[in-house]
Amino acid sequence: MLGLTGGIGSGKSTVAKLIAELGVPVLDADLLAREVVEPGRPALAEVAATWPEAIGPDGKVARKKLADIVFADPAQRLRLEAIMHPRIQALADERLAELARKGQPLAFYEASLLVESGRYKDFDGLVVVTASPETQLERVLARGGLSQAEAEARIEAQLPLLAKVRVATHLVDNDGDLEATKQQVERLLATLR
Repeated sequence: MLGLTGGIGSGKSTVAKLIAELGVPVLDADLLAREVVEPGRPALAEVAATWPEAIGPDGKVARKKLADIVFADPAQRLRLEAIMHPRIQALADERLAELARKGQPLAFYEASLLVESGRYKDFDGLVVVTASPETQLERVLARGGLSQAEAEARIEAQLPLLAKVRVATHLVDNDGDLEATKQQVERLLATLR
């Protein structure tokens, strides 16, 4: 099992999609994060108690509102991480163990904070997806919903990409076109298999 990470806007989700299309399972930490705050889950109750203003009328987390709160204040972000990360990790461990029981020889766990949390050490290797800072900002802005200042704040809130590269066992340069990235992913999987 390998970790897959990169900075915001580096294209790790694109790489994860390419890996999955080539038949290798990818667990997405963002999807697991959504799952752990579904109605009836303890994490939702804890988030609601901590940030009641971030709960929508439907009783679900208003993700944009919560992101605005936690990306504006590092202490609030750490509080959210303390609520979410143990639960996400437990669910990921459960799913990865299930893949191992089924004899899956290769799988990836995609998460933004693998290096920051030290979790990358739990895997057989770490793939870091890279892109230039200009490309990262361009991609984040292209998604819509964030001003340039908000996008820059999210990029700045993350560990610099170079720090992630330092602990990587494999790199995928995603600054080029999709075909170039796909070729790198195909070579990576051929090496890993």
